[in-house]
Amino acid sequence: MGDQEAETEVQLVRRCARGEHAAFDELYRRTAPWLTTRLRRRCSDDEIVAEVLQETYMAVWRSAGSFTGTAQSGATGWIWTIAARRLVDAFRHRARATELPLAIAAEAPAPAAEDEVLAGRVEADLLRALHTLAPEVRRVLQAMVLDGLSVRDTSALLGVPESTVKLRARMARLRLREALS
Repeated sequence: MGDQEAETEVQLVRRCARGEHAAFDELYRRTAPWLTTRLRRRCSDDEIVAEVLQETYMAVWRSAGSFTGTAQSGATGWIWTIAARRLVDAFRHRARATELPLAIAAEAPAPAAEDEVLAGRVEADLLRALHTLAPEVRRVLQAMVLDGLSVRDTSALLGVPESTVKLRARMARLRLREALS
């Protein structure tokens, strides 16, 4: 194994912060396939995936100096957080660009009253249940469910042990199940 292979992603990010292009190339080589796969799991549009991938690595290069990860937390959680935010931005941008003109939107059929009441009730119940959770438990849910991070990446993102992430995720599931039943 060569010297570059022995380096961790954290070390490569730190070298990127010093402007070392070879470190960036190696970081990209190691992480882009994994990141592309994760993005494709959340978006089937190859054009958006390619755009988000490019924007993510541009952000990695520009903000490598602000990376505060450690060898234990790794750089992949940090890279995924950047990518997840870029993907959400791309979805929002696409939604704004494809909004129907008001005249066409006005012609859309209104949902049945029963459907609106049920949807509102479920949403209200879910919001109430979420607000009963402790903030640290809600943060775990946000990272794992909304951002799609793994236990390891959530641990790195929140700076808590993986066992704590697992415990908080389990607590959240149990409390939400109780509150919604």
